[in-house]
Amino acid sequence: MEDKVNSKKINNRIISIDIMRGLTLLLMLFVNDLYDPGVPDWLVHTKADVDGMGLADWVFPGFLFMVGMSVPFAFASRKKKGETNWHIFVHIVVRTISLLIIGVMMLNGGRLNSELSGINRFLWSILVFVFIFLIWNKYPDNKEQNTRYSGLKILGIIGLTTMAIIFRSGNPDNVQWLQIGWWGILGLIGWGYFTVAVSFLMVGSRLWGIIGIWLFFMVLNILSQLGLLEFLNFLKPIFGVIIDGNVPFLVITGLIVGLLLKKLKDNPVKLLLLLVLFSVLSFAGGFILHHWFIISKIYGTPSWASICNGISILVFAILFYLVDILKKDHWVRVLLPAGQNSLTTYLVPTVIYYLLWWTSLPILFYKQGSSQILAVSGSLCWAFAMVGLAVLLSKIHIRLKL
Repeated sequence: MEDKVNSKKINNRIISIDIMRGLTLLLMLFVNDLYDPGVPDWLVHTKADVDGMGLADWVFPGFLFMVGMSVPFAFASRKKKGETNWHIFVHIVVRTISLLIIGVMMLNGGRLNSELSGINRFLWSILVFVFIFLIWNKYPDNKEQNTRYSGLKILGIIGLTTMAIIFRSGNPDNVQWLQIGWWGILGLIGWGYFTVAVSFLMVGSRLWGIIGIWLFFMVLNILSQLGLLEFLNFLKPIFGVIIDGNVPFLVITGLIVGLLLKKLKDNPVKLLLLLVLFSVLSFAGGFILHHWFIISKIYGTPSWASICNGISILVFAILFYLVDILKKDHWVRVLLPAGQNSLTTYLVPTVIYYLLWWTSLPILFYKQGSSQILAVSGSLCWAFAMVGLAVLLSKIHIRLKL
């Protein structure tokens, strides 16, 4: 077995990273589309006070894990281009703010009061996404068209700012504006990315230093769940995601695996053994913490996070062994486009939803409670269709890049 593994040379491009990112994205599209009353309980989110988890409760932590795992490789690429730590830090801040802005705008789409804002709420959300794509699209490398591309970005900035200005929610007696709330999915990704990127920028590839930060956020998550961080409440409206410790704990787990992968990719046996050990320890930590905390995604408990980390590490180890060592990747190649166009793949379905809701087209007929097979298969087809749509958009140079 060991000789067989060692005989396999690992390419510089580790395909399993894109494959797993694509897998988590595909599953995110799938579980987000599921019609809860019409599908098995183990596929959807478990209620907040219920001690347990379903597939949907792992998917987002799995993506956060991949966010952290990609950081060492992204930083190495930037270093090769000659970027200094200051340039990288500026990139971290800009990328974080971009994710927070998109997350907040998406979060508030369902709150808009059409009468107060003077615009149909579906149209408002569609325009928001149009302007997001204009601002953050990865335009072709064509110097002759740079002026046009700059103009499109400026148009996007003006448009998105206008959408924010006209936004109103509530009622005439209590008019409200945009709310931060829980920042939305992309906002959580933004804070998670900021934490892991700044941590790596400070500590570098010193594994034990990163493990120390990982333990710090795990303890922070425990203290937060015990209600011992209330003295930091004045900071929570902005920095609550970091103070809670849960999201950073999940993301930095991916960073640790990414560092192990960079250091040991030429010694796959040792790498796989360490990954399996890390997974077992994470599972054990989760079940030990379960004595004091229920397993709950909604509450973000440390027991849930540890178990999710165990799943993520184990899934990646299996994919790495199959795809990068044994080279048996034909069965998962379909996931590559989603992994390589993650932000576009995630956002495009939301635009389609708003178009379907606005026009009342009966495309989502499978969302019903009489046939679980129809409900599940319909959502699975939807997820693959959205991945395909993102691929088609990338071919005409519509691809988000932060």
